[in-house]
Amino acid sequence: MTRRYAIYYAPRTGTGLARFGAEWLGRDAETGRTPEPRGLRHIDRDRWLKAISGPAVYGFHGTLKPPFSLAPGTGEADLFSALAALGASQAPVSAGRLRLTRLGEFLALVPEHTDDIAILASRCVRDLDRFRAPPSASELERRRAKGLSGAQENLLRLWGYPYVLEEFRFHITLTGNLSGAEARFFEAALKTHLAPLLEQSVSIDDICVFRQETQKDDFVLAERYALSGG
Repeated sequence: MTRRYAIYYAPRTGTGLARFGAEWLGRDAETGRTPEPRGLRHIDRDRWLKAISGPAVYGFHGTLKPPFSLAPGTGEADLFSALAALGASQAPVSAGRLRLTRLGEFLALVPEHTDDIAILASRCVRDLDRFRAPPSASELERRRAKGLSGAQENLLRLWGYPYVLEEFRFHITLTGNLSGAEARFFEAALKTHLAPLLEQSVSIDDICVFRQETQKDDFVLAERYALSGG
């Protein structure tokens, strides 16, 4: 199976948001630690594992450019060099405060300010597209099976993913799809656990490249590039 990469926002290790994310998903994608979910001891472990099994594979993150395999003729060093250049030309982005919300059938953190994040994500999608191998026929079929609008189908053909550019909505996924009762349960539990963090403003100060060796493996944070432009 082919190694994949993704360009994500991930809070810096040591921050309250990063500690929460590592505890909530049961692993730290940057350090490799598997912290004890201290604030979640009142939740049945099997119930929690079922809720986070999907997002745990990707680590605690907000997507800027979705997972892709490298295009023929490109290499990891080239990708990393392009990311460093992008970071050096891009100023940090304010996200404002986060709020816990339901997106469809899953729970996520959504930022107060989204316009500048969308511009950053658009740069990641467009500027790094030369490194993206075209999606396989099976991947295209899987995306289309969920039902796409005309605009989403066009984005899938052009950029390999239907939810980029004008269809992009930045979020940090917390759960997989939940039933109504489970969504209400975890929403209440997370509101209490997250309350102090939701009062703090968040800034995207760097972009991260995550790497997945095979599709049986978890994504891990490979490199972090500061946004240091004017």
